[in-house]
Amino acid sequence: MIDEKLLIQFGARLATFNKGEILFSQGDTPRYYFQILNGEVKMNNFNDEGKEFVQGFFTTGESFGEPPLFLKDTYPANAEAIVNSQIYLLSRDKFMDLLMANPQIHLCMTTNLARRLYYKSIMASEISSQEPEHRVLKLIDYFRTKINKTPINTKYKVEITRQQIADLTGLRVETVIRAIKALEKKGELTIINRKVYR
Repeated sequence: MIDEKLLIQFGARLATFNKGEILFSQGDTPRYYFQILNGEVKMNNFNDEGKEFVQGFFTTGESFGEPPLFLKDTYPANAEAIVNSQIYLLSRDKFMDLLMANPQIHLCMTTNLARRLYYKSIMASEISSQEPEHRVLKLIDYFRTKINKTPINTKYKVEITRQQIADLTGLRVETVIRAIKALEKKGELTIINRKVYR
């Protein structure tokens, strides 16, 4: 999102995180802006029974964890590297300096946060009230139109895994597998060599 040279100019350092390593935990005070050079991170919570709910997946070129950084509030979720990852860390004060000096980047950051808020508001209502098949289809359609920007008349290959769909919808992976098979029977999805297409 932010040009690497600009990040370095404002004092960012490149850190390496191993698969399974925690970048921050729920309740921690934010200290850095995070941007992924390569790798993948998930943000998650656990309920009282220990069930994981994934807030989101973030990959190469993406940033994460900004809202608490702006609000000077604690993190509402954990962040974990799910593969070995290299991530730029820029201190909060330097991050704010960068935004003040670059209004266009500030606007892009605001747009990105608005997009995430939009996704969360859509998925919150789906997860709380809809059947598994509907949840799965809604999530796939969101990724198709908003993330991958695939034209309506073009076949879309679902890149997220069945486990990731389960994590993002609050369903068990077995339920997701059954829902995908049911959606295939209804003609909503196609499965070719175990890959799902919409």
